[in-house]
Amino acid sequence: MSDKAPSISVIVAVFNGRTTLQECIDSVTRQTYPNKELIIIDGGSKDGTVELLEKNCSQFSYWISETDRGIYNAWNKGLAQARGEWICFLGADDYFWDAAVLERMAVHLKMLPIRIRVAYGQIVRVSDDGRVSQPMGESWEQVKNAFRQYMCIPHIGTMHRRTLFEQHGAFNESFRIAGDYELLLRELKTGDAAFIPDVITAAQRLGGMSTSLANKFKIYREILCAQRMHGQHLPSKDLLKMMTRDCSQLLLWKVVGDRSARKLLDLRRRFKGLPPYWTQS
Repeated sequence: MSDKAPSISVIVAVFNGRTTLQECIDSVTRQTYPNKELIIIDGGSKDGTVELLEKNCSQFSYWISETDRGIYNAWNKGLAQARGEWICFLGADDYFWDAAVLERMAVHLKMLPIRIRVAYGQIVRVSDDGRVSQPMGESWEQVKNAFRQYMCIPHIGTMHRRTLFEQHGAFNESFRIAGDYELLLRELKTGDAAFIPDVITAAQRLGGMSTSLANKFKIYREILCAQRMHGQHLPSKDLLKMMTRDCSQLLLWKVVGDRSARKLLDLRRRFKGLPPYWTQS
């Protein structure tokens, strides 16, 4: 625990993200918390992203545009430049929810014991037409046991203490989608995270790699790979249940088509007392 205001590095990976990147940048630069830096790693965009970065370059502590090997390679490049005591990651489609996110998080970060190296709040998902989901993210006490089975804390906007990377290393670049889960599994299979209540950290636009139903089976393969790397060789009942559910949803998509599948899935959610999700994505 420290009384000093912690420094925070925000690392953004982008590739051909001109349409959304400015909102992401603005959400960082308008933060009321002063002890921060913004690092942008572009994968060699050809859509006008580089020109946008050049226009905003005075807002960055570091930026580069060159070919990379995916988002985890980009984040690792950012890690090599980061100077903050705490580090968080955003994609070009993500943005901080309001201007006081880092200020509110920092109040809690400086109070955490040194053994806690992961801290997170809640996120929301936003559809193309601006509709916002219910906040997502539960307390660590609720999800601690489940975390070894699947990714159940939101990674965007999550704060990683620098010492996490000093002990465990950077992201494993052989992963394409679930590298954040594998990284956190190194720490949280035996350690603890801190949930910061009443803070929505970030918004995630629907449609990215991790929110696509078609990509979920790729995610499951990588989750199982990460678990095998960390000594768990058989999938849990909960993970098998999730895989079965998503398989049935994908089959429904193929049989009745996109629009009808979304309506039917949200009808089932209403019967369970849940807000609509699929018709908003």
